[in-house]
Amino acid sequence: MKRRDKENYYLDIAETVLERGTCLRRNYGAIIVNNDIIISTGYTGSPRGRKNCIDLGECIREKLNVQRGERYELCRSVHAEANAIIAASREEMLGATLYLVGKEATTGEYTKDACCCSMCKRLVINAGITRVVVRNTSDEYTVFEVRDWVYKDDSLGEKFGY
Repeated sequence: MKRRDKENYYLDIAETVLERGTCLRRNYGAIIVNNDIIISTGYTGSPRGRKNCIDLGECIREKLNVQRGERYELCRSVHAEANAIIAASREEMLGATLYLVGKEATTGEYTKDACCCSMCKRLVINAGITRVVVRNTSDEYTVFEVRDWVYKDDSLGEKFGY
């Protein structure tokens, strides 16, 4: 039996976490790992005490045909990355890696070109996380260096040459 590589091992755990997600469009699972210790986990879901989209039976963004990556303020959910970050202390996250897996709620397929949204990128930067590893397939993944998100500030847009 071949031993699973460590990156996919942690991605497998994040994939299990996403099964708690309550979004009707796509669910994500995130775990934060530092020095081979899982610091926290998070999945896509409404704030504590509020009804989830699966409980309501509808997604307002879906109902309004809002495209992926737009109008997140309409969404009831807190993103998986944000939930993982708020469950950990900054001291524990300094130098850590965030593992992220996304799946389409209707098909169960991995979310294509998945990555942190611009809001979650800001949270990841401030948390002191240094790498984000995102699953592409059951065995393939992409590694993002957070320092690249600092230097290539996508919030400035093309007006500033980015």
